[in-house]
Amino acid sequence: MLDRKAHWQNVYQEKSPLAVSWYQEKPKLSLEMIRRTQIARDEAIIDVGGGASVLVDYLQKEGFTNLSVLDISENALDSTKKRLGDSAKSIEWLEADITQFQPPHQFSLWHDRAVFHFLTEQSDRERYVNTLKYSLRLGGHFIIAAFAIGGAKKCSGLEIVQYDSKKLSTELGADFELIESINEVHITPSNQEQKFVYFRFIKT
Repeated sequence: MLDRKAHWQNVYQEKSPLAVSWYQEKPKLSLEMIRRTQIARDEAIIDVGGGASVLVDYLQKEGFTNLSVLDISENALDSTKKRLGDSAKSIEWLEADITQFQPPHQFSLWHDRAVFHFLTEQSDRERYVNTLKYSLRLGGHFIIAAFAIGGAKKCSGLEIVQYDSKKLSTELGADFELIESINEVHITPSNQEQKFVYFRFIKT
C-alpha cells in the first residue's frame, strides 16, 4: 500500500518545486475564480495540497489576511516558508493527510489544485468530501482543479482519477452547487501538455 506521506516527502526532497510537473509561475485561473467569489479580504481561505504552490504569495499581495496552507509534505511547506520569509509568520501552516485532517476552524473558501484527483480509493474520497462539508461554511466556495477526461492517466508516478462536472458533482453530493467550470491546458516545466478542468462550487 502506498505511503502517501513518504512519497510526497521524497518528491520535494529530490526535486525543486520549480521542476515538478504541476508547477505554475502564476496560478492565473485559480486567482480569477477566487476574485469572482468576492469574498472579503479577511475571510478564511485554505489551499489544500498547496505546500509548494505560489498561490499564497499572490493572495497575500492581493491583501488576503486569513490564509491557511495544508500539505502532507513538510518539505513542501518548508520550501514555501523559506520563500516567503517574514510574511510566512502570518499564515497558518497545516501538515496533514487530507483524509485524516481535523480542521481547526471553518473556512469561507477551500482551494485544491493538487489533491482530490490522486484519491483513487472511494473511501478516501468520501473522507475528503466529509471533511470539506464540515470545514466549509454555508455559502462557502469550493474551487478545485482536476485532470480532465481524456487527459493524463498518471502524475508523479501515481494513478489519478479524471473528472468532468457530472462525475465530480456526483462525488460531492447534493450539498454543492456548480457555478462554473473552465478547461485549461497546463504546460509542464518539461514542455508537456496536461489537460485540466477547474470547477467552482458553492456549499448550499
